[in-house]
Amino acid sequence: MGSTTPTTPIRLAILECDTPIGRTKEKYGTYGNLFKELLTSGSKLYSQENPNTPTPELNITKYDVVNTETYPSPSAIDAVLLTGSRWNAYDDDPWIIKLVEFTKNVLEEGRVRVVGVCFGHQIVGRALGARVGRSEVGWEVSVVDVGLNPRGREVLGLEKLAIHQMHRDIVFNVPEGVELLGSSPRCEVQGMYAKGRLITVQGHPEFSEAIVSELLESRHEKGIFSDGEFEEGMGRVGREHDGVRVGRAFVRFLVEG
Repeated sequence: MGSTTPTTPIRLAILECDTPIGRTKEKYGTYGNLFKELLTSGSKLYSQENPNTPTPELNITKYDVVNTETYPSPSAIDAVLLTGSRWNAYDDDPWIIKLVEFTKNVLEEGRVRVVGVCFGHQIVGRALGARVGRSEVGWEVSVVDVGLNPRGREVLGLEKLAIHQMHRDIVFNVPEGVELLGSSPRCEVQGMYAKGRLITVQGHPEFSEAIVSELLESRHEKGIFSDGEFEEGMGRVGREHDGVRVGRAFVRFLVEG
């Protein structure tokens, strides 16, 4: 789409790629609702930093692409946001293939802007031809420091980034025509950007201490995390993080490009 003024409602479709668990599900219901809260907070922060600009208005719709495999018509939206997921972005389950194809088609058409988070970040990478797979160094969890390059500092509006993580799959390379935003010791491709087309982050700006604590506890009980991994993650889960500031960057991308 062309440059969108903040007075024009932005039609954003959130593609829900998973369902929350336990207390998080009780509080939010769906990941779409969790992202709606993040973007609302991001819009307020954007407005505070741009006092002469009206608060961006988002017209949000949600689509369960796992269970119902329903999608918006690209002509009826301005942007899509792909959420995180417990599933693997490199698998060939029918719903994942369908999601990759939808994302690829939207990116090729070029009008609808794309936001990807964690699994969504990886789906965008796959749709653009990047290698996506399991990291050889294991899980990256809880609040992690991400080093931003000059483009990352400009796009995210931060000198440095602290963000919740919950992944062991990664995008191995930056696709052609896309810029890297930053890296961490366990994940080289922590974010991608192409002006007016896409913005992605490997971390979870929408997550909180309570949400990540619940995920750590659940996966520790299931044996996914060792005692050491669990304790190390819980030791950092309460650190201050930049989730709302990343939400602000998403809003700015949707409004300005």
